Order: sequence, then structure tokens, then C-alpha cells
Amino acid sequence: MRKILIVDDDQKTRVLLKTYLEKNQYEVVLSHNGESFLAELKTHDEQLSLVILDVMLPDTDGFALCKQVRQRSNVPIIMLTASSDETDRIVGLELGADDYIAKPYSPRELLARIKAILRRTAIETPSARYYRFVGFTLDLKERKVVDSAGAPLALTGLDFQLLKYFVEHPGVILDRSVLCEETRGRDSGPLDRSLDVQISRLRLRLNDDGKQPALIKTVRGAGYVFSAEVNVSHA
Repeated sequence: MRKILIVDDDQKTRVLLKTYLEKNQYEVVLSHNGESFLAELKTHDEQLSLVILDVMLPDTDGFALCKQVRQRSNVPIIMLTASSDETDRIVGLELGADDYIAKPYSPRELLARIKAILRRTAIETPSARYYRFVGFTLDLKERKVVDSAGAPLALTGLDFQLLKYFVEHPGVILDRSVLCEETRGRDSGPLDRSLDVQISRLRLRLNDDGKQPALIKTVRGAGYVFSAEVNVSHA
């Protein structure tokens, strides 16, 4: 059974989500503030499949918690944000959140987002295991990327999924709708900057110059292209 850790200071919301998600075969751990969340995170860290963070909390905020989670884990994170505040969404993504959902939302919508993230981040049995490019190695089985010295890159599940799609399609111009569908399971609106934020973050992790990127290039009016040579192998 997948285990989900939720932090929200509203008791009715916590109880509603716990009841709904447990009916859908998830194990749910609840926290009411940042302090209790960090305690539960320490207790359940290795067993967690996903974390849900409310931005507004009485003793801290979801951004600070997101940052702390990313210092110790790549577990997928969904942030609950104010419906009209784009800044919350952008900051959350920059800190390593995998998705966001705007308030007010329905438990059914949240469940759909949870399923989509867990489906995309599930460990799969690949036909090829390793993708090597400019000193980096992406390992599909272990779901990690290491540099030439063997040091792992700090990638979220969404970062990994995006990079995986790029290395599987080197030299191909990929439009925004394809990339959003691949990483988030939905298209983005014309004013949604979440994909741009994610690509900027991925460039930073790969030491790709943001002003003149050599790996992930922007093709104006068309999308993005992964321009590195990729070597694929089973070992």
C-alpha cells in the first residue's frame, strides 16, 4: 500500500483527505504543522510514496518544508497553493515540488494528480538501462543520474522524468504540450510558466548555461531540443 504524508492545518480538510484516500487504498499519515510534519517525515521517510504540503501553516510554510524534504529525499511532492497566486506555484517548483494544485480543489482532482505522479515515477523494467551523455549517466533501473565522478544529481521525480524523455529523444524538437503531458499528465495554459521553471532547474543541475545552453536548447516558437549525443546500453 502506498503511503502518503499530508500536512494541513485545517482539521476538516485533513480528515476528509485521509478518509477519501484510504478508501482508494492509500495509507495516510497526517500532520497539522511544520514541527509535526518533520517528526512524521523522520519516522516514515523510507516508506513514503508521496508528500502533500499546504503552503500556509501556523508555524512555518510549505516552501520551507519543501526545501527540507529535498535535502534528504526525492519523494514526489504536491503543493497546495492559493488559487490566484502564481508566485506560490513558481516558488514551489523552483524548490523542487513535482506538482501543485490550486485551492479550492476536490479530493477527486487531488487523487488524479497523485495517481498521475506515482504512475510516472514508478520503477519500470527498461529495454535499455543506461543513457550516457557529456559525462553524465542516467540509470533507469535505479532512477538516478550521476556525474563523471559518480556523484548523484539532486533531481526530483519530475526532473528525472523530463530528463529521461529528453535523452530518449535526442535531436528531436519537442513542443511544450508534449513535455507537459509527459511530465504532468496534462497540457499547460499559455501563461503557465511551470515547464520553463522546471527546464531552468534541470539546466542548472546539468551545469548547462542558462543564457546559452548547450544541452537543452530553446527552439523559439517550437519547443525544446536535447542536443547532446546519447549512448544507450544495458550495462
